[in-house]
Amino acid sequence: MNPCPCGYLGDSSGRCQCNPQQISRYRSRISGPLLDRIDLHIEVPNLPRSELRQDDNRETSMQVSQRVVSTRNRQLQRSGKPNSRLTNREIEQFCQLTEADERLLDRAMEQLGLSARAWYRILKVARTIADLSASETIQTVHLTEAITYRRLERKGSLL
Repeated sequence: MNPCPCGYLGDSSGRCQCNPQQISRYRSRISGPLLDRIDLHIEVPNLPRSELRQDDNRETSMQVSQRVVSTRNRQLQRSGKPNSRLTNREIEQFCQLTEADERLLDRAMEQLGLSARAWYRILKVARTIADLSASETIQTVHLTEAITYRRLERKGSLL
């Protein structure tokens, strides 16, 4: 979805003229329970034209494809299914956190006002991020990245 009614909120051009009430009204059109079922909530800013032409240090489509296939194979070997299909019981088995990371997730859940459903979705996303990094366990960096993907659900946030 667009970040606001005109679609330019946060754009460096300054074209957005939407006020906070318009933005809030626009975003409230999508219900909380529906947003709760979407795993990744991220802002994708416009890419400057100068960066469109730069090919330095970018992964090729083939490299990305190989990494995705490797990650999926890792998931299938571990649980017989992709992380997105894990049940809550399987999440508890395959997505274990350290005590410190459990406290971090507890604080995030409270501060962001997230549901129990979001808890399990964050864990599945963190497990996938760890798999993409070829990590056997979910590390703090994987968990914090997964938490940031719930960004649009922050209480009172406009982004």
